[in-house]
Amino acid sequence: MAFSTGFATALVSGSKVETTLLFNPTSCCSSSTPSSFLKGQRISLFCKPNRSDKRIQRGVRCEAVSAPDVSSISALEQLKTSAADRYTKERSSIVVIGLSIHTTPVEMREKLAIPEAEWPRAIGELCGLNHIEEAAVLSTCNRMEIYVVALSQHRGVKEVTEWMSKTSGIPVSELCEHRFLLYNNDATQHLFEVSAGLDSLVLGEGQILAQVKQVVKVGQGVVGFGRNISGLFKHAITVGKRVRTETNIAAGAVSVSSAAVELALMKLPESSNVTARMLVIGAGKMGKLVIKHLVAKGCTKMVVVNRSEERVAAIREELKGVEIIYKPLSEMLTSAAEADVVFTSTASETPLFLKEHVVDLPPADPAVGGLRLFVDISVPRNVGSCITDVETARVYNVDNLKEVVAANKEDRLRKAMEAKAIIGEESKQFEAWRDSLETVPTIKKLRAYAERIRTAELEKCLSKMGDDISKKTRRAVDDLSRGIMNKLLHGPMQHLRCDGSDSRTLDETLENMHALNRMFGLETDTSLFEQKIRAKIEQTQK
Repeated sequence: MAFSTGFATALVSGSKVETTLLFNPTSCCSSSTPSSFLKGQRISLFCKPNRSDKRIQRGVRCEAVSAPDVSSISALEQLKTSAADRYTKERSSIVVIGLSIHTTPVEMREKLAIPEAEWPRAIGELCGLNHIEEAAVLSTCNRMEIYVVALSQHRGVKEVTEWMSKTSGIPVSELCEHRFLLYNNDATQHLFEVSAGLDSLVLGEGQILAQVKQVVKVGQGVVGFGRNISGLFKHAITVGKRVRTETNIAAGAVSVSSAAVELALMKLPESSNVTARMLVIGAGKMGKLVIKHLVAKGCTKMVVVNRSEERVAAIREELKGVEIIYKPLSEMLTSAAEADVVFTSTASETPLFLKEHVVDLPPADPAVGGLRLFVDISVPRNVGSCITDVETARVYNVDNLKEVVAANKEDRLRKAMEAKAIIGEESKQFEAWRDSLETVPTIKKLRAYAERIRTAELEKCLSKMGDDISKKTRRAVDDLSRGIMNKLLHGPMQHLRCDGSDSRTLDETLENMHALNRMFGLETDTSLFEQKIRAKIEQTQK
């Protein structure tokens, strides 16, 4: 591949015009050097082709530029050369590609759901995409959100959406109808609102904060759960805690589990609220909360089906005075036949109840209207929608909880406004922290540059002083040189920091960074780009 040095080429073919502009200030470049291409940009304009070709030179010295054989260049090489200016002059973007209970039906969310144990694998696959540097997965019963740091917003979103389609089997066009996209500050603010419980179906519920914490816990040590995404989620945890402390938004708030219990009691005759036979399938976090809320509503006896008895025994020990009967999974259908209300909250990826399982069950107690209620708060769903065809059964899932939530929401809207003010403040702090990362490479390079000069001059000084100088004198001279270097660096370093603690703007800080780069030849932008390309190449070679 050849590079011109400040030339323009025009090719006219009848009504076809191809104009190529390529600028390179250096007199000699090697196509094998990634940084050489960073100084050039190529622009081509095409009109309708014609048969006769003629080369015309006008105005400036012209020289043919051979175009690369695209078929022989890997996708990564194209990434490296196609938009070098954008990747070096613009920093990577934080992007969230999400589908939530507000935009997407449960039938789609359950196909997209990724079990917690699969999060590290998903992060690895996402970071293997050409334009994705970092990633995290937040998958709950109400949402499936993927947070990434993307080299290119458009290409990154396209790659992640295609990945989601491939893993879920949902066509890209269908995903695009329901997904939402947020970038940078909007993405940051969204996660903070999620962590604070403002974006939950149940406003102010606390379980989502625990789920955000779990993302950080699972992500620790996973390649791809990098500094930006890790910092974002850790800050979101801080925001979630602060909002709940300062606004008391969680006071009286319902959770998904408590809303499920409320919904069941709303559908039962009031006279049977305490006497209805309750069955809870699953004794995990959600199942345990269902049990607690049932007890709080006056239920004193229930059956719990679980894979093992250990968790059920622990709940029984905690809730003394309540009759909790354990049944193994093998007796699930028998237990369902003897229950009026069935709550399901397991991690099963396939339905536990289908039409053929329910159609032959005896009707529920006449005291509850003869209808058996299935309240399913699992995603993927534990109860198939086909059961709605059974006359003696009624099925409710997490999407049906809106009926309960609407009655509890108005109370906390005022607190939500207070929470948004806190989130706005915290978003600025996070953006200031992220802005400060822009100058970190320059800070490191400037310090390394100064240290090289210090050590070289120190060696000259010590050699002139002779070999018989004491260790104490040698240490004193070394300390003196360090002190002088640190004091000289203090001013420039202060002007490279943008943490929101002073009035200095990001633009001023970046101007200072570029000035130092030019003065000391640090070439931070180029090295950053090369690091990104090298990291992507290493990923594909593993």
